[in-house]
Amino acid sequence: MSRTVYVQYGGSYSGPAPQEFLNFDASPTLRLERLPLIGHFINKNPKRFPLNVAYGDITVGPLVQPGTAKGVFCSHVLEHLSKNDCHRALINSFLMLKPGGFFRFVMPDLKVITKNYISGYIDANQFMNESGLGLIERQRGIRGLAKTVLGNSQHLWLWDEQSIVVALREAGFSSIRRASFGDSVDPMFNLVETEGRWKSALGIECIKTLC
Repeated sequence: MSRTVYVQYGGSYSGPAPQEFLNFDASPTLRLERLPLIGHFINKNPKRFPLNVAYGDITVGPLVQPGTAKGVFCSHVLEHLSKNDCHRALINSFLMLKPGGFFRFVMPDLKVITKNYISGYIDANQFMNESGLGLIERQRGIRGLAKTVLGNSQHLWLWDEQSIVVALREAGFSSIRRASFGDSVDPMFNLVETEGRWKSALGIECIKTLC
């Protein structure tokens, strides 16, 4: 009997990476941590990638054999991609799923952040911080350059529900609905979801339609 495959990409540096999932991340830091010599020193950093996280870039192609995953999940990942890379990530997520499989994700909600700013609930500084679109300080020097190259904390494109639904339909998904923490019919997603990451955020669950 073939193994039931669940995939999580990105977010495993600060979130859960359960053994029941195949966990991937595209951070250059992950690749450095696994190097025989330099990785030993990098791994002295107490905050590092779990050993069951493999390197994989969802914008390049499917991370597992197409049509084999029952579920795919990512948390606060897509907003760190350019608009076109996000479209590629959605397509590759669709390709990984078997018919009837679920894709579930959570990301910042541009509409909520904007409404909070316009209503005065947050000020301009908080808006820039929550949107992740600004820089508090420009990185300089070799250390700053390395942090820019190895880090991936900057938000490159934000979405609201309407815009991401359009992109999901273009990728082939159907039965697209707004989701909330822990409300999936598949309990496996409870292993990777963290309630704090869903607060004031945009969660979506959709399906690769049965052929």
